[in-house]
Amino acid sequence: MTKKYNWGIIGPGRIAHKFAHDLNLLPQANLLAVASRSEERARGFALQYGADHYYGSYQEIVNCPDLDVVYIATPHIGHCESTLLCLDAGISVLCEKPFAMNSREVQLMVDRSRQQGVFLMEAIWTRFLPTIEKAIELIAVGEIGQVKSVKADFGFKAKFDPEGRLFNRALGGGALLDIGIYPVFLALLILGKPDQTQALAQIGKTGIDEEIGMLFSYNSGQMAHLHASVQVNTKTEAFIYGDEGVIQIETRWHAPSTLSLWRYGERPKTFPFDYRGNGYEYEAEEVMRCLEMGQIESTKLPLSFSQDLITLLDDLRGQIGLSYAADDV
Repeated sequence: MTKKYNWGIIGPGRIAHKFAHDLNLLPQANLLAVASRSEERARGFALQYGADHYYGSYQEIVNCPDLDVVYIATPHIGHCESTLLCLDAGISVLCEKPFAMNSREVQLMVDRSRQQGVFLMEAIWTRFLPTIEKAIELIAVGEIGQVKSVKADFGFKAKFDPEGRLFNRALGGGALLDIGIYPVFLALLILGKPDQTQALAQIGKTGIDEEIGMLFSYNSGQMAHLHASVQVNTKTEAFIYGDEGVIQIETRWHAPSTLSLWRYGERPKTFPFDYRGNGYEYEAEEVMRCLEMGQIESTKLPLSFSQDLITLLDDLRGQIGLSYAADDV
């Protein structure tokens, strides 16, 4: 890579700390600026990770000189607004998942990216982890034969806080959008768009889904069995079943982990991977690779994939009767 890319961060929360740590591992990346609704918080974050500039509002960061790309890590409900702000300023965007609250907002973001000719990608970090890359490779060379089904879960027992991001409906809370998106992502990545979906959920006292079970079926006969919960700890494993073997992505499968290949009648093979950081460095590298090539979207995680993903999430929310303020616009 011939250029060093200057990054900004909007929303210096827990995930942003992990992302900033990993950016500092990449010689081609420089964390230049951070923006928060609190100038004091932005200043503390900038000092911790060596950013030269900090701002007490999201709007100010787009005026930062020499800024190439912004990572958006605000609560879900702010993703669309912050993305459009950056795209309109000609600044590339890596926006946390879910890309936005619904398919209408995602379409606005995609259209603006293409109109402005500015790079945009959803920050589904799992897509770029070595485990997922290896699974795709094993499937492509026929190690498990024809893929028949996907099974994936993600659950943890969260402390109930009705005002917190996870349980607050006004902030886009709920198991599906926060963690259920990972199993849905994997099914979409491996099997494509389903022909039929079914969802059942446990709706909690704040009106969000605290647990959700999902079943995807395909006219090909393939199926996906998916589960997410903020009520209980689950094993958080993923399995890709073929007619000649199984790929197991071990706990916690959505994060840096280990992959095993089980071919029927043979001893299992384990593929360990060495990780430099938290795992966010891989998506950052993909963004910079795309910028280096002059692309406005990633071929590994194209905008069409994010559109299909949010359409699925909208469909599942409709089945469990979960809506947000953004749906009423």
